Amino acid sequence: MIGKLSAVVLDCRDPQHLAEFYRVILGGTIDKDPDGDWIDLKIDGGGPLVSFQQVPGHEPPEWPGDSGDQQLHLDIAVEDFDHAEQALLEAGARFVESHDGFRVFLDPAGHPFCIVH
Repeated sequence: MIGKLSAVVLDCRDPQHLAEFYRVILGGTIDKDPDGDWIDLKIDGGGPLVSFQQVPGHEPPEWPGDSGDQQLHLDIAVEDFDHAEQALLEAGARFVESHDGFRVFLDPAGHPFCIVH
């Protein structure tokens, strides 16, 4: 092993808004730098941070797309797809598509993420 994952960082135009969105989904506490262009979401129970970096010219990936420019996506384990989907939509996610075993959404900044069993 060379290192340990310390954070997953998502570029976005509005780090505060996106951090709040993921806090609703994952829980935890928000810690932002004084300038507000970097925010960490500290997940309860430990694990890597989910961080949000302000990039004024951020362009979200295209989903679905075949250009290979997905950038990255998060898989979030849930127990009940329908309940989780409703809560995600209320939090501001956009539903994209459903497959056997996972559903794809876009966060408010356009990043794809999946809920999985």
